[in-house]
Amino acid sequence: MARKPKHEEHENHERWLVSYADFMTLLFAFFVVMYSVSRVDVKKVQETQKAIQWAMHYEGTGGVGAPPLFEGPPSEGGCAANVGVAKQTAARNQKAADAVRHKLEKRLRPFLMERSTPVVIIQNEPGKLAIRLAATRFFDPGFSALRPEALSVLDAVAGELSPLGLPIRVEGHTDDGQPASGRYKNNWELSSARAATVAAYLEAAHHVAPQNVYAAGYAASRPVADNKTAEGREANRRIELVLEVNAGDSLTPLTELPTR
Repeated sequence: MARKPKHEEHENHERWLVSYADFMTLLFAFFVVMYSVSRVDVKKVQETQKAIQWAMHYEGTGGVGAPPLFEGPPSEGGCAANVGVAKQTAARNQKAADAVRHKLEKRLRPFLMERSTPVVIIQNEPGKLAIRLAATRFFDPGFSALRPEALSVLDAVAGELSPLGLPIRVEGHTDDGQPASGRYKNNWELSSARAATVAAYLEAAHHVAPQNVYAAGYAASRPVADNKTAEGREANRRIELVLEVNAGDSLTPLTELPTR
C-alpha cells in the first residue's frame, strides 16, 4: 500500500501580531493613566486614601465605622490652568470691589463719622461687600418706617450699589431687648419689617430689579457688640446691605463709574 505524502508544516509568519497587540494595550493603559493623573483632585485623592486605609485595616480596628464618601458636587479637577484663571478672576473682582468701597467712602464721607457712633460702616471681606447702617439713624425706636432725614444716606448707598446688577441682601438686626413701641411682638418681626422696608425702598426709588433684592430678619442672633452696654446695643441695632461677590461675577464696569 502506498503511503500518503506528509505535507510540511508552514511557518507562522503572523506571530508578531500577538506582541503588537500586547504593546498597543500597554500603550493605551499608559495614556489612560497619564490622562487621569493630569486631572488630580487633591481633596478626592485624600478621601480615597482614607477609604483605602479603612478598607485595608491600615489603622485602628477597621470595618467599624462607615467608609468616607465623596462630598460636594463633581469638580473639574486640579488643572493648573483652571486654578490660575480662577485666581486671576478673583483677584480682578476683589480689586474692583475695593474700588467700589473707596467710591462709597468718598461719597459717604459726611455720614461716616457724623456722631460718636458711625452712621455707616463699610466692610470689604473676601467674596463679600457689606454696608452697615445704624438703625438708630434710620428708624424710630420700635418702628420700621424710614425717617425722612435718613433717605439721603440710603440714596447715596443705593446709587453706588444698584448699577452693579448684583443681588443685594438686606439684613435687619436688633439688640436683645424687647421692641420699644409694642407694635411688634418680638425682635424677629421688627428686624424683618425693617429689612423689608429698606428692600422695598431700593426697588421703588432706585429701580432695583425685584429678583436682585431680598430681605432677611435676624433679630438679635448675630450681634457685633456686647448687649450689656448702651454702645453695644446701639451697634447691634443695624441694617446691613450685603453683596456676595463670586469669581464669575463681572465687576470690571465698577472702576469706570464716574465719581459723584
